Amino acid sequence: MSCGNHHETDCGEVLDHLYEYLDNEIGAADCEKLRQHFDECAPCLRQYGLEQAIKALVKRSCGCDTAPSELRGKVLARIERIRAGLGDAEAGAAEAGPAAGRPSAAAEVPPAASSARPSRAPQGA
Repeated sequence: MSCGNHHETDCGEVLDHLYEYLDNEIGAADCEKLRQHFDECAPCLRQYGLEQAIKALVKRSCGCDTAPSELRGKVLARIERIRAGLGDAEAGAAEAGPAAGRPSAAAEVPPAASSARPSRAPQGA
């Protein structure tokens, strides 16, 4: 998407990183670039507002639902493997579990590691 106006940061780049911005998962410099873009670009600001509202609605509607413990364990194990630098192929092979002669991914996640990180909306946006 592009609004047709020239911006220091392209509309497409801003929208590609919108959810990272909403989840506070980008650095301060990138966060400032997006804030500046939203100040200059009404279409992107509208999209930001829409996505923020959808995220809030989902949180209100699904906030008390919990994932089954087996699924939660598999997801957390995959996240840890990705953080450790294993690619998807290696992570998938490791999650194959006993059939591949390895322990299951769910067995590798200690119960204390299963707490979810709450998401926050960006401040000052």
